[in-house]
Amino acid sequence: MTTVTVIPGDGIGPEVVDQATETLDGLRLGLDLTVLDHVNAETYLRAGTALSDADVAAIRASDATLLGAVGDPRADVGYARGVLLRLRFEFDLYANYRPARLFHERLSPLRDSARRAIDCAVVRENTEGLYAGLGGTLRPDTPHETALDVEINTYHGVSRILDYAFARARRAVCMVDKANVVGNGGRLWQRCWREAAARHPHIAVSHEYVDAAAMKLVADPSAFDVIVANNSYGDILSDLAAELAGGLGTSASANVNGDTGFGLFEPVHGTAPDIAGQGVANPVGAILSAALMLDHLGHAEPAARVRAAVDTAVDRGWVTPDLGGELSTKDAGAAIRAQL
Repeated sequence: MTTVTVIPGDGIGPEVVDQATETLDGLRLGLDLTVLDHVNAETYLRAGTALSDADVAAIRASDATLLGAVGDPRADVGYARGVLLRLRFEFDLYANYRPARLFHERLSPLRDSARRAIDCAVVRENTEGLYAGLGGTLRPDTPHETALDVEINTYHGVSRILDYAFARARRAVCMVDKANVVGNGGRLWQRCWREAAARHPHIAVSHEYVDAAAMKLVADPSAFDVIVANNSYGDILSDLAAELAGGLGTSASANVNGDTGFGLFEPVHGTAPDIAGQGVANPVGAILSAALMLDHLGHAEPAARVRAAVDTAVDRGWVTPDLGGELSTKDAGAAIRAQL
């Protein structure tokens, strides 16, 4: 039996994860869902830790993990790092895969209808870069405070994320960096890029600096297939791509180790504490994250059915207010399931 650990998390996380798990149950695939509903900010604020070693062991014993969202304004940054980043680093989930596809023209913020049809993916290096946590502070809380955040790039890490991007490409890969001013890391990325392109001669390649890539994503998002970038650039570009596709509420993501096959799947939108508990959170991102997980677990046909059901619901306006509809979170999830 396939075992999936589920971490609803904080804010709107439990609300949207409920709709995702109901969708999974409705497919009758025999998945064993183990819910870790104690992994949240309340546990962290009470006990000082949210993700225990026993929780990590349970996750390690499972085939995949579905996560709602992690974060709380009452908790310090150690909380989110102790959950999400711990999982990324302990399981070496080096590839963050974020597809972006326009569901309906009415959702695009772009004026030119001929260029609205974004259908691409951002592949983000997930365990190195500025988010690795290297650095420190000298003379904190004084007028002479000096803060250092160190960006780390390794030949191993850069090479494997580039190969992962090529493996996900249908027609082309665009590598994004800032090698013209970030010299050391840029040289390493450029070297690895040349080698990766030579290993995959059947895929078209291009290169953009990150500022130009952001501009071109807005000017003509339909021109991109797969964009690959380091941790921080990929984070920013994937949020931009999500907005061009209809908003963060629709965006799904996968954090995977391409070698072990383990994956953690989560909507991109975060905890959204300003709307938590109001029943208006968009469940599409969580449901599509579950579909990504199904693909990863070898259930391609049910995953395609879920995506088709989402397309129908969005097309008919059976959606939450952020997409122009009037449905609640539960009703929007039910409308998607009705199409299955």
